[in-house]
Amino acid sequence: MSRVLLIEDHDRLAGLVCKGLAAAGIAVDVAGRIDTAWAAIQQMPYQGLILDRGLPDGDGLILLQKMRHAGLGVPCLVLTARDALHDRVAGLEAGADDYLPKPFAMDEMVARVRALLRRPVALHALDPSHDDLTLRSETGVLCSGEESVTLAPAELHIMQLLLHKHDEVVRRGALEAAAWGLSEAVTPNALDVALHRLRRKLLAIGSRQRIVNVRGLGYALREGDATE
Repeated sequence: MSRVLLIEDHDRLAGLVCKGLAAAGIAVDVAGRIDTAWAAIQQMPYQGLILDRGLPDGDGLILLQKMRHAGLGVPCLVLTARDALHDRVAGLEAGADDYLPKPFAMDEMVARVRALLRRPVALHALDPSHDDLTLRSETGVLCSGEESVTLAPAELHIMQLLLHKHDEVVRRGALEAAAWGLSEAVTPNALDVALHRLRRKLLAIGSRQRIVNVRGLGYALREGDATE
């Protein structure tokens, strides 16, 4: 399942967009400001962005330019009421991949987001891999050699983040956000249950990789004994 970040400060519109994308099988996180969106982008391997221009702390193109200067190639659809030619040109020159003026038809917005998600992403691979593991994000299948196992949606998003940051320790809160979104209420042991299931699935497919708890810091993928 793909996850996108919607940067929109209008609550009603954000709710409608989330509903439309969820019906299409696309998970959505919402940020209402540039600063919170930038923090989320640094934390999560999003497959796409939907960006409003008129945000409380500035023009959304500021965020887009910052991302592109940092080498983040995540596809971006700009949604805005500014539909003059020079506004569209400014958005594309800032690094937008597509531009949809408000008001818009929900079916068209969903179709455009789907088209974005079919594009290759320079930094955040849709099918991340590390060592003997490859994750097929579209189908939720985790592979090691000839063996494979299907992951539940929360497990899929956790593994996407662990594989993307395979050389780093990922904090517990980041894994919870990956699995259930930035605004979803999570029970205290939900992550522990998901990690337990993922560990069992790694053993089942004979992977060398293990999800280890780095005490006081978070979790990371580390090589272990495939027979343990």
